[in-house]
Amino acid sequence: DRAAYWQQHASAMRDYLLNNAWSEKRQAFTDSLGGEYLDASVLLMAEVGIIDPKDPRFVSTVEALEKALCDGPFMRRYEAPDDFGAPEVAFNICTFWRIDALARIGRQAQGREIFEAMLAARNHLGLLSEDTHPITGEMWGNFPQTYSMVGLINGAVRLSEPWDTVI
Repeated sequence: DRAAYWQQHASAMRDYLLNNAWSEKRQAFTDSLGGEYLDASVLLMAEVGIIDPKDPRFVSTVEALEKALCDGPFMRRYEAPDDFGAPEVAFNICTFWRIDALARIGRQAQGREIFEAMLAARNHLGLLSEDTHPITGEMWGNFPQTYSMVGLINGAVRLSEPWDTVI
């Protein structure tokens, strides 16, 4: 009975998010309910089961995020200015969220290209920092960064063929 109770609440929250975080103007899910800014964290909506990745709203969100937050293969976390101004560097985990989303919507080849760019951004030990400057390639932020390395692993898994197809 508790599972049914929480499933009902989860469904209500999911419906509320899908109805109130969508921006007709931006043709994307935004950073907050009724918000106007884009944030890469919405790419996780498909991973956690809030939305089917083939839903046209999710596909449109991926495209809007790419236009607003990407510098080549690299993706910034958000577009809203913070205490330091508009974000300038890519937050590496967001680039890996993008790779995951691209694979889920059927753009595996592009996801693979971006994955290769992230492999090339690693240092001589194969490590990544928290952020990458999209022009200079310099590593910024915390180093080494666990989120970036987990993103690398998750990206490799997402882009790999299932074991049962290659064994």
